[in-house]
Amino acid sequence: MGSISATGRRFKKRAAVRSGRPPRELAGEVESRILDAARRVFLERGLAGASIDEIAELACAGKPTIYARFPGKEPLFSAVVMRKVAANVARFANFVPAGATIEERLASVGATVLRQLLAGDTVGLLRLSIAEARRFPDLASSVHRMARGRGLQAVARLLAEAAQSDELGHLPAFAPQRLAKTADIFLDLVVLPLLHRALHGEKPKALCAEVEPHVASSVAFFIAACRHGGVT
Repeated sequence: MGSISATGRRFKKRAAVRSGRPPRELAGEVESRILDAARRVFLERGLAGASIDEIAELACAGKPTIYARFPGKEPLFSAVVMRKVAANVARFANFVPAGATIEERLASVGATVLRQLLAGDTVGLLRLSIAEARRFPDLASSVHRMARGRGLQAVARLLAEAAQSDELGHLPAFAPQRLAKTADIFLDLVVLPLLHRALHGEKPKALCAEVEPHVASSVAFFIAACRHGGVT
């Protein structure tokens, strides 16, 4: 059990394992501990190898406390992934695309999104979801649907802000009713190629060195398509 067991022992010195419903003011802190512990166990053991017992020990929480919130490993894993997605999206809440030209502003959006996805354990969680798709197809598809849906909302907002002061903002691709589809195409062109390489085993840190040139060429293609009716 390696590093996880060692961490669990350190946690035990600070908090005794509890069961049952915690006080209301501590409920959020307990859930955060559970999700933190579950993330670590899932990443190290996989979904099949993870156990609620180990998660409970690492989180310093009783199994009844976990099951009261998450009826099994699959919904617990979904909650771990969606918390990560929500954290990634929240980082863009106050983000303003930088640059004097539309090319620079859209490149700012693409590079920021890509670096966020390639950092931390986002790639590891997505790899795990894909690896478990055969055994848990509903879980994998729901994780993909929820994660992409939240990502599209954030990217659509950023694209609208980046294009609003440029003639691009008056093109059909940036009309409110088309913006979700335009964001979908932007993600496929600008974000997915490097993300797919990371999911297939390439080191995210090495891929970060390719972000700038990849995003610049992809954004140029995207803008040309928008201006010539390829994205409508």
